[in-house]
Parts: sequence; structure tokens; C-alpha cells
Amino acid sequence: MRDAYVIGAGMTKFGELWSNSIRDMFVEAALKAIDDAGVDHIDSMYVGAMSSGLFVQQEHLGALMADYLGVVPMPATHVESACASGGVSFRQAFLEVASGASDIVLAGGVEKMTDGADVTDALATAADQEYEVYHGITFPGLYAIMARAHMQEFGTTREQLAAVAVKNHRNGSKNPNAQFRSEVTLEQVIRSTMVADPLRLLDCSPVSDGAAAVIVASEAVAKKLGKQRIRVAASAQASDTLALHSRKSLTTLNAVVAAAQKAYKMAGKKPSDIQIAEVHDCFTIAEVIVSEDLGFFEKGKGGEAAANGLTSLETGKIRVNTSGGLKSKGHPVGATGIAQIIELYEQLNGKAGARQVENARIGLAENMGGTGASCVIHILEAL
Repeated sequence: MRDAYVIGAGMTKFGELWSNSIRDMFVEAALKAIDDAGVDHIDSMYVGAMSSGLFVQQEHLGALMADYLGVVPMPATHVESACASGGVSFRQAFLEVASGASDIVLAGGVEKMTDGADVTDALATAADQEYEVYHGITFPGLYAIMARAHMQEFGTTREQLAAVAVKNHRNGSKNPNAQFRSEVTLEQVIRSTMVADPLRLLDCSPVSDGAAAVIVASEAVAKKLGKQRIRVAASAQASDTLALHSRKSLTTLNAVVAAAQKAYKMAGKKPSDIQIAEVHDCFTIAEVIVSEDLGFFEKGKGGEAAANGLTSLETGKIRVNTSGGLKSKGHPVGATGIAQIIELYEQLNGKAGARQVENARIGLAENMGGTGASCVIHILEAL
């Protein structure tokens, strides 16, 4: 396989974008990415989206977006892997370039969640319908089960979970594209409305609209354009059982562990080499568990690490979710994985503004679907 590089990125603001259609948002992000890359064409395109058929009654997104972007008859493919759809879209673009099949590929993600669909029902399609959803469980409920198990097994506290939200909102306040740009206090998180014990409203990522896109190119194209700086050092994917009851543990996400091992091996890196990580904090407990399963902290110590500032932008051993994460930046589910890549791209290029991590060279993005039944991990390196 040949090397592949991220050479351009673009995204919309995330939030309740009432006046923007799904096609408008995708085209906005795609045009920004194309302009940023400085390319005059793309060879193919991937569109990550989880539930556009339920949210806006629109499927066949590949052809639709190619049409409205003005690139037909170029091949365009809709990618779905629940909330990991964006990350898998990026992986497909990487593989196409790395294989030599194409030289310039656009990887995008989009979701329009606020047009009147029952969001809870739409998102629940990523859980096991027969064994979980039929009996009334929702994703806050499933992650609450994981949180309670982590508390009982390792002594993780309510305050430690809240510390994740406080950190991510602080980071998000520095992100001009974030849905929520206000900081929150520990007390505000702990006293916010109960959703599913022990998770409260400020432990949960919001319902969001938005789109994001990046351009992946071969080394020859990147060199020609003077953009051969941000290399995709690793791409790895894994899966697990859809239903929680089929897993050996409620406090370890096996797909994250497996994908991480593959990614570290491919990149020739260790967890201690990672300076910045964008992880899938759909709920605060998710960041805690993922930070452990990626090898950043000992099992059971993720909550303590967050509370002690070891993941903070200011004092972190590793900076986690400098963008604000799903929690503050927002979570338009199909776009999330691409937005994670964009944060790494900006950080490694020294263009993250008030969120900039000094001398950032190696970053990791972890995007997952459902309760971690699918996971895709990428490692980017600045050369």
C-alpha cells in the first residue's frame, strides 16, 4: 500500500441548522475541503450518514450529493456504520488512495437530525432491536448500564464523569464550529436533569445538524500541491456484539481494543506516542472507557485521569477532545468521524487557534457506532 495524505478539510458549524437542508450542508463542507486542498477535481467520493432515511426520508445519498456537488458521473458511495459512519467513510477513502485505485478522494459525513423525526427511535436502530429496543431501552439507558458497572467495578464517581463534560465544554468554548460554546461547572453537570441514572443531561451529547469533509490524496498529488505533511499513518476497524448482554464485560469495549491494537501496529506507535486524541464521547462514560481501552490509562483509572486534569488541553498527559468532543462540539452522527479527522488535521498543521497543542505531531481519532459494536481508529502524523 502506498502512503495517503489529508490535504484539505472543511465543515459547517454544528447545531440546530433549521434553514440548511442535508444537501446544502454536505455541499458547503465539501466545497470548503476542495478549496482548502486546492484540487481541481476529485476521483471519487464517500458520504457517511447513519439514518438519513429516517431523519429526512432521503437515501441514495451518494448520487444525490454527487449531483448537487456537480461531479456526476464520478462514483459516489453512501457509507453507513451507525455513529461510526463518518470514520468508515474516511477509511474507505484512505483505502482507495492507498490501493492506487484513485489519487484524490473526498470523504464526507452529514446528518440532518432536527427536521421532525423521532430522534430516539432513529438512533435506536443502531442497537439490537429484538433484545434491547423492543424492551424499551434507549442509548442513554445502555450507556447508563455501562456507567453503573464501571462505578461498581472500579469506584468511578459521579464527579469524575462530570469532569469529562466540564473539560470538553471548556475546549468547545474555543471552537468556532461547536454547537455549545459555553463552559459548564461541575455542579451544573451534577445537578442537570436526570436522563438515565447515573447519566444526566450534561453527560449526553446533543442532537445536531452538520456536515464535514476532507480530501485524501496520494503522495504524488500532495507533493505537487505542497501538502505532503499530514500522513494517514494507520487505519483500523473492528466490531463487537450489538447487544450488551452478549459481551463478557460491560466496562471494556472489545472493538476499541482490537482496532487500537491494529492501528498502533500499522503506525508503529504506542499509546504513549499519541499527543492528541479525538474520542467518541457520546456520553461522558464513553470517554472514560475509551481512554482506558486505547491504552492511555490503566483499566478503571479513566475517570480519575479526567478529574486530575490528565486529559485536559492545559495540563494533559494526553489531550483528549480538544475540539470539545461530541459533548460540546455536537454530534450530527454521520459527520462526527470526519469532524474528528478535521480536528487532528488542524492541530497537526498548527491551525487550531485557541485550542492549539504546542508541537503537535501525532494524533488519534476513535469513532464508534452504537455501544461500541463498530469502531474505526485512525492515526495521523505530521511529517
